[in-house]
Amino acid sequence: MTELAWYCIHSKPKCEHIAAALLLQFEGVETYCPRIRFQRNTQRGKVWFTEALFPSYFFARFDLPTSLRAVKYSQNVIRVVEFGGLFSTIDDAIIQSIRKEMGETDIRTIRREVNIGDTVELTEGPMRGFSGLVESMLSGEDRVRILLDFLGRQTFVEMDVHQLIGDREPRSSLAVS
Repeated sequence: MTELAWYCIHSKPKCEHIAAALLLQFEGVETYCPRIRFQRNTQRGKVWFTEALFPSYFFARFDLPTSLRAVKYSQNVIRVVEFGGLFSTIDDAIIQSIRKEMGETDIRTIRREVNIGDTVELTEGPMRGFSGLVESMLSGEDRVRILLDFLGRQTFVEMDVHQLIGDREPRSSLAVS
């Protein structure tokens, strides 16, 4: 009788989803690699990024005596996480909780919310690259009022929220991070 359990797998950086996909080729191995998709400001403007929710880690469910060797030596896998020489299992309820928080999808798009008091960076227009503080939310659809330091003075500017990027880490909007 096989005893399936979830284990944490340490992978090479930025290769979590590849390692997880390769492990699916083995019979009796199930993987779960939650990822997030978010926008970040770059020199080219706003760019979408997709990263693992837990960088360099994902989960695999398998029978330890039967599949350990195949999992351990699979491409892009560094190791199966262990403590004191014992492989630590992850409870099914924890995996279900992560799946629930992710919305039952493997990739969840994170839309950065802007709130009063947040520090934001303007990503479009002539003031691109300037940072300011959100002073108020306006009645117009997705408009905010921002306090900017401009030419040595503080100035209020009204912007479309889609032209801003907050300084919060994208993972902070998920309960599992």
